Formats: sequence, C-alpha cells, structure tokens
Amino acid sequence: MTDGGPAPPDPGTRGDAIGLRLALAFAAVALTAIALLAGLTAVFAAADVSSLASRQRQDLTKAIAAAGGAAWDRNDSWASASMVPVLDLAARIGADAEIRDQAGRTVAVSPGFAAGAASPQRSTAVVVHGKPVGTAVVRFTGAGLAAASNTLQRALLRAIAGAAGLAAVLALLTGLAVARRITRPVVKLIAVTRAMGRGDRTARVGQIPAPGELRELATAFDQMADTLDRQEQLRRALVADVAHELRTPVAVLQAGHEALLDGVAEPTPGQLASLRDEVLRLARMVGDLQTLAAAEAAALSLALSRCDLADIAATAADSLASRFESTEITLERRLASAEVFADPGRLHQVVTNLLTNALKFTPAGGRVTLRTGRAGPGAVLEVTDTGVGIPAEELPHIFDRFWRGQQAERVSGSGIGLSVAAELARAHGGRLTAASQPGHGTQMTLTLPSA
Repeated sequence: MTDGGPAPPDPGTRGDAIGLRLALAFAAVALTAIALLAGLTAVFAAADVSSLASRQRQDLTKAIAAAGGAAWDRNDSWASASMVPVLDLAARIGADAEIRDQAGRTVAVSPGFAAGAASPQRSTAVVVHGKPVGTAVVRFTGAGLAAASNTLQRALLRAIAGAAGLAAVLALLTGLAVARRITRPVVKLIAVTRAMGRGDRTARVGQIPAPGELRELATAFDQMADTLDRQEQLRRALVADVAHELRTPVAVLQAGHEALLDGVAEPTPGQLASLRDEVLRLARMVGDLQTLAAAEAAALSLALSRCDLADIAATAADSLASRFESTEITLERRLASAEVFADPGRLHQVVTNLLTNALKFTPAGGRVTLRTGRAGPGAVLEVTDTGVGIPAEELPHIFDRFWRGQQAERVSGSGIGLSVAAELARAHGGRLTAASQPGHGTQMTLTLPSA
C-alpha cells in the first residue's frame, strides 16, 4: 500500500481553529482597552478622592481653629479658656488636636496626639478679630474621615474591577459570535473548493448568512464555477463538433484516395475537384480556429489609426453585395460619418461577420439594414435583419465560442463568427450587443469610443 501523503485538514476543524483565534484576538483587543480604561479610571478616581479628602481635612482643621478662637475670645486669653469643646469636636471627626499659643506652648492636646505622629497632619493659625493668637494642629487618625476615604477608594476599585470583568466576558462572547459568523461561510467556501478540486462541478456555495463582503465572495465564487462549468461544456462540445466536422471530409478523402489507389475510380477532373473541395473544407475549419485565436490576441496587434466607421461599413457591404443579390435579400445602407480610432482591417472583419451572420438567417425577400452614426460620446454601427430571430434562452450564449443554436443547425458554419466580432470589439475598447425577438429579426449593435 503506497503512502498518499498527509490527509488535508478537515474544513470544520480548520474553521474552529480560525474562529477560536479570531475570538481570542477580539477578546485580547477588548481586554487591552478595558484594562487601560479601568486603570485610568482607578488612577483618576483615587486622585479625586484624595483631593476631596485633603480639602475636607483642611476645612476641618479650620473649624477646630475657629472653635479654639471662640474659646480664647470668651476669656480674652488662653489661661482660663475652656478647651473641652475643641477637643470634643476633634474626637467627633476622628482626629487628634493640639492648640498652641503664640509662643508655641501647648494650651490643650488630645490624649492620642503624640501617638499619631505618622498620621496626616494639618495646621492653621487661630485668629480672633483679625489677630493671630495661636496655632491649631490636627492629626487625622485611621478613623473618621480617613476611614471613609479608604472605604470609598476600595468601593470604587471594586466597582471598576467588576465592570471590567463583566465587559471582558461580554467582549469574549461577542468575539465568539462574530468569529463564528465570519468563519462559517469561510468553512463552506473551503469545503466547496475542495469538492470542485475533486471533480464535483456541481458544488456551489449558494446563499449564506454572512457579512456583505463574504456574501459577495460566495456569489462571485458561484459565478466563477458556473463560468468554468459552461467553458467545460463548450470545450466538450467543441471537441464533439470538430470531430463531427472532420469526420465527413476525412472519410471522403480516405475513400476517394483508396478508390484511386485501388484503380476502382479514374482520376478524372471531377473526382479530383471533389477531393479538392474536401481539402478546402478542412482548410476553412483550420482557418476558423486561427481566426478565433487571432481575435483573442487582437489587442496585442492592432494597427490603430483615425478612420470613418461609415467608410469601413460601406466597403464591407460592397464586398458582400453580390451575395445579397443572389439570395434576393435587400441590403439597405444608412451610413452617417462617425470617426473612430481603430484598426480598419479588424473593423472590416467585424462588419463582414455581422453582415454574413444576418445573411445566413434572413430568408429570401427579407431585408438587412446597415446603419452607422454617433450616439452620445461614442460611435455606433447597427446591423438589423428581418430574419428568424434568436430564442430568448439562446441570446446570452450567442457570443460564446463555437455556440450553435437551434436555428444554426440548418446553416453551415463553425459558430465562431460572433465570438470573433465580440473579441475584436473588446480589443477596440467597445462592445457588441444583441437584441432579438423570434420571428421578427435580430439587431446587432457595435459601440466604439469616438476618435
């Protein structure tokens, strides 16, 4: 048993891995933003709380100094002033206070003042009637305002941490949902691509619930698959048509030469002419294939010059006038000047193909109208016939290579005339379109940029 190499990864597994990576990437970006926001919020909140606490300490220190000043004012000295209300006020706000006179001697002090030397401290002058009489020094302990400040900071930090955690969870869930929505159509595209690679030409993505860009990608992929399938059908039809067309002249040539070699038939002028006709038939088929290849590469070999589309159309009509007369079909010319920058020889080939195609499908007594002129910023050539028309289901395919519709089965040709004309129109920067109604004729319109 031979080793066929490692098996390709399962599209579902690959999709799960891509989805997980996308989700983690989304979560990482969200977490980074959340962490930055939470950190900045915590820093600014702590700074605001500290600033507020600092202002409150200063205000409380001023309040204690004002109480001390009131006690001094009642007795006009520190000697007999009652400091009990001042110390009680300090105790109620969770602080220790010391009142000093102008000489720096202690007038009154809280019992825990000395022990709180490491606590935040504020001092302010005791002023009575605009005259400083002492100093109030306040130390804020772990109770009261300091405790409230610490509690508030811890509460803010817990709220920020909780909000950040909730936002992180929501970001992860959202990332998983978005990643799944993105990767599901990608997984399907991978599966359909692998199916086509294995030879399943019917595999299509179809309509998928996905973001707009991925829906457009799926639609473009299906259009590409349809085009490839149609090209494959055309290729097979080409092989079958070429084989069918070659079989008859080759069989006739083989039988004729064998008859001549075996002496069954004499090499009369009629016999040789018949063989020559079959050789010319083969040559025409090879020439058609060469013409198509040349048309597809025409953009590389155009000899562009300023020319009048009406003159080119008139020359092409003159070259086919005898054929129109012999088939009793009227060729009407309505040629108005329209200058273009093009290759006259290639445009002559386009007009000839269009007129020949109209001639084939217009019955005797019919009419073909050739018109040229200007249309807005461009030049237009129209070939309108009163022939059998083209069925609506065949109209989108008439410019495909080797396409031969139901009506074409009754006439000779290889099915590349319109393909060549369309390729040459594109090579000149223009386009060839068709409009038809069965039983009422066909109109071919060539649009080219004006010179």
